[in-house]
Amino acid sequence: MLNKIINFSLQNRLLVIVATVLLIVFGSVVASRMEVDVFPDLTAPTVVVLTEAHGMAPEEVEKLVTFPLETAVNGATNVRRVRSSSSAGISIVWIEFEWNTDIFKARQIVNEKIIAVAERLPQGVGNPTMAPQASIMGEIMLISMTADSTSQMDLRTLADWSIRPSLLATGGVAQVVVIGGEYKQYQILASPQKMAAFGVSLTELLNAAEGANGNSSGGFMSEYGNEYIVRGIGRTSDLAELGKSVIKATPQGVVKIEDVAELKIGAAPKIGDGSLRGKPAVIMTVQKQPATNTLALTETIDKAIADLQKTMPGDVQINTKIFRQADFINASISNIQKVLLEGSAFVVIILFLFLMNWRATAISLVAIPISLIVAILTLKWLGFSINTMSLGGMAIAIGDLVDDAIIDVENVFKRLKQNAAQPQEERRGILSVVFDASFEIRTSIINATFIIIVAFLPLFFLSGMEGKLLAPLGIAFIVSLFASLVVSITLTPVLCSLMLSDEKTLQKQHGESWLVQRLQSGYSAVLQRVMNAKSLVIGLSAVLVAVAIFGLTQLGRSFLPEFNEGSLVISAVSLPGISLEESNKIGNRVEEELLKIPEVQVTTRRTGRAELDEHAQGVNAAEIDAPFVLEERSRAEFMEDVRAKLANVSGANITIGQPIGPPPRPHALWYKGEHRRQDFRR
Repeated sequence: MLNKIINFSLQNRLLVIVATVLLIVFGSVVASRMEVDVFPDLTAPTVVVLTEAHGMAPEEVEKLVTFPLETAVNGATNVRRVRSSSSAGISIVWIEFEWNTDIFKARQIVNEKIIAVAERLPQGVGNPTMAPQASIMGEIMLISMTADSTSQMDLRTLADWSIRPSLLATGGVAQVVVIGGEYKQYQILASPQKMAAFGVSLTELLNAAEGANGNSSGGFMSEYGNEYIVRGIGRTSDLAELGKSVIKATPQGVVKIEDVAELKIGAAPKIGDGSLRGKPAVIMTVQKQPATNTLALTETIDKAIADLQKTMPGDVQINTKIFRQADFINASISNIQKVLLEGSAFVVIILFLFLMNWRATAISLVAIPISLIVAILTLKWLGFSINTMSLGGMAIAIGDLVDDAIIDVENVFKRLKQNAAQPQEERRGILSVVFDASFEIRTSIINATFIIIVAFLPLFFLSGMEGKLLAPLGIAFIVSLFASLVVSITLTPVLCSLMLSDEKTLQKQHGESWLVQRLQSGYSAVLQRVMNAKSLVIGLSAVLVAVAIFGLTQLGRSFLPEFNEGSLVISAVSLPGISLEESNKIGNRVEEELLKIPEVQVTTRRTGRAELDEHAQGVNAAEIDAPFVLEERSRAEFMEDVRAKLANVSGANITIGQPIGPPPRPHALWYKGEHRRQDFRR
């Protein structure tokens, strides 16, 4: 079969070259449009159920809200684990399904379960709500809103009713969580003295307030050939009109809301707050949907924010440069591309030094871009993206991609030179020499290639998150390596027959290059000495193996290495029971210390939590994001300065992490009880 492939390629050289050019063009177009991300999509099929229970203590939330929800979803189809977190005023339940479960089917299963539970929850508890389906790397951007003269209440209103809906309407955005500012409320401040004087109970006032702001339907009326819709319009935002709503009629007259209470617009009690550079601000966290191109989505959000900025009051400033996952992705991809280019440059230099022929070097190098393009097309076909893992697999394969081609080129070049050295009447045809030279070393090339491929096959037997993470690396490596093998038995012989057939060049370079001659001479001397000291060589090898095994046992272990993301996430947790105001003061001190560091130009803080926020934390916990740019100092020096500055802040337990790397989160302690499993976060 190999004979037929090589012979077909040599007999149809134009077809092979045209097909290669089309493959390169098509692959380049596909590669330019591929999704780019920092990691493969590691999102397990997980459904998150959020339930607001304002005013309830964690123990009540656990018993009355969380436990019924857990009981309902435990044992559902394909559910493999149920976790929960019960905090003051909120219950969060994570339902994890088997990896091959369709997420929409999983959400349907959970929805059916929680509908039945919602009817049995205590009065005043919000309906259980499924959080939007977001990627595990979903937090792609932080956006801040600040103003000089616009009030914090108006700022929050703009964020809730202008910016958030516009971002949610953007394809690929899963959720926008808003925290900070002052949430606008129409407040009725009842006076017990006035209520007693007018004989109004609290229940009567509540009923009047509930019915004071609504429209009523009256059907329709037909008259004179026309149809009129009848309705009673009572909905208003005018405090004076609301105050004139009737509570009840007494013999002394009509009692209105304004008679027994003061109506005003005020701020709702806060369960969280935000700041920018230590000043009050509204902070929005943008989360993306799974399988969404982060770079393209970030660009779309930037355009949407730029358009919205034009409609905002003049003093309102919207900052999207605080934390952007796209910056880390661009830096990571740029670094790997740099490695690919540097690796290719070294390959070019080494090939030229060994072959001392630019044509032979060029033929060998052609295998690199073609193999990488085939790998990219395969990743696209399988639904993967370009990320650090897939590019890492290509970077690892760079050195191996030219092996097949260079062995074939070197042997063909040698046989052509030998053929050119023969008398004219004894010389064979170029195609015949190329065919025999290619077939001569084909078996050894195939064996070596498949041995390397087999060594990477165990990656595909990994399950769970490990399998999702490493599968693109294995696919990129194996496919590119196999593609280089195909190139070596099709395109390489064709190019050799076209570019290495010049008789003058063959006769001029009849021998090996001077570098190869020197290496062969040196290797011969070393090999002779090694063969004369077999016992010593074997003993030293055994000692090195033992040292390597011992060193392996002493190495640390982690799922992922530590990244340099260019941004820090500082967690400041104070004692439970502290007020939001005091927690804000501690957070402000942390920001002030961070802003004293030259590399840190901006900080954002999120204290407490927002409504229906999956990342729920108490008001005693603050999370500060601090992007930094290293110029004059190393990362180690910078981190030492950060630790020294944060040591000046008292009253909180401070930990340092990164947005994507291991974050400063509390650990989950698991225990298995008689009926269920529950994690408590400390």
